[in-house]
Amino acid sequence: MRTIVVIPARLASTRLPRKPLADIAGVPMIVHVWRRAREARVGPVLVAAGEPEIAETVREAGGEAVLTDPNLPSGSDRVHAALRVRDPDRAFDAVINLQGDLPTIAPSLIAGLAATLARGNADIATLVAEIADENELSDSNIVKALVSWDADGRRGRALDFTRKATRSGYQHIGIYAYRRAALERFVALPASPRESRERLEQLRALDAGMSIAVALVDTVPVGVDTPADLEAVRRALAGHST
Repeated sequence: MRTIVVIPARLASTRLPRKPLADIAGVPMIVHVWRRAREARVGPVLVAAGEPEIAETVREAGGEAVLTDPNLPSGSDRVHAALRVRDPDRAFDAVINLQGDLPTIAPSLIAGLAATLARGNADIATLVAEIADENELSDSNIVKALVSWDADGRRGRALDFTRKATRSGYQHIGIYAYRRAALERFVALPASPRESRERLEQLRALDAGMSIAVALVDTVPVGVDTPADLEAVRRALAGHST
C-alpha cells in the first residue's frame, strides 16, 4: 500500500486557542507532530491547515501543507479535502489521519498503525492500550474500546466505542489509518445518532457497517487539550528543539 500521513490542524480550539502554534522547546507544536510523522517513515507527511499561518509555519520548517476551509466540520473532513488537492490522481491508496496535538507520539505507533491496515482487509485501522487505572474506566474523557481479539491478543476488530463507564476495556488512541475508498465513503456519510450522542465519529463508521482493525500498543501518547497539558508536554520535551 502507498501511504500518506495527513495532519489536520486549525487555530480555533476552544480550550486552548491557537494550539497548533503553541511553543514547545522553541518549536511550534504542529512542527513537532510533523517531525514525529516523518520519523515513522511510512510515506510523505502533509499538514491540512485550516489557516494560512499554520501552513506558513510548516513550510518554514521544511514541510508540506495544504490550506483547507477552516469551517470544515471535522479533522476527517479536513484530511479528505487536503488529500484531494495533494493527490488528485489517487497515487496513495491509504491515508493516516494523525491528530495535530500529539507532539510526543512515538513514530513506532504511526508505523504500527500503517502495518495494521496493510495486514488485513479492514476499512480502517486504529490503536488501543490496556487501561491499568480502574478510575479511568468511569472517566468520560477516556474513550473505551470493546474489541474482539485474534488468538495472539494483540490484533482484533473493534466492536464498539464509548465514553460511558465500563467494567473492562481498552483506551482508544484516536489516530486512524483509512483505505482511500473508506475515507471517501466515511466523510460522505451523515452523522449517526450514536455518534452525535457520544461525540465519537468512529461510531459513524461502525454504524454504517465499516470494519475497524485494532492493534494493541503499550504506550498512550499525551494529547494537548488544555494549558495544563501544554505545560506537561513542555516539561517532557525540554531540550528537544531539533
